[in-house]
Amino acid sequence: MNRKEFREEMMKIIYAYIMNPEQDFSAYDENILNTFKDFLVFVEDIDHMIEKHLVNWSLQRLNYVDLAIIRYAVYELVYLEQAKEIVMNEALELTKKYSNLDDDLARKFNNRLLQNIVDGLSDQDA
Repeated sequence: MNRKEFREEMMKIIYAYIMNPEQDFSAYDENILNTFKDFLVFVEDIDHMIEKHLVNWSLQRLNYVDLAIIRYAVYELVYLEQAKEIVMNEALELTKKYSNLDDDLARKFNNRLLQNIVDGLSDQDA
């Protein structure tokens, strides 16, 4: 499984978790499950970071697909220290594939949110 497919599977398992945290996740690939378990350790911190960078919006108003995409992107940025350009691009590709409604609004919203988060991370490093 390449990195792009891995990200997509992570988005799907995070979405499934949002929909039903009590379900059995054992059918997922072992690498996905290990990363997902690590992700769960940080999910509250990730949500706090997302909430902090939302403008005139709340975490509860995000649709579940976008929330899953953004959560995993933030996890990659902060805890896996992946390159921000790659993470943002892949997150926007997932948004176009799963969330956009032919009006590009979801992609623009997620792009702005991720950029706010990246800018906030850069400010912390300065």
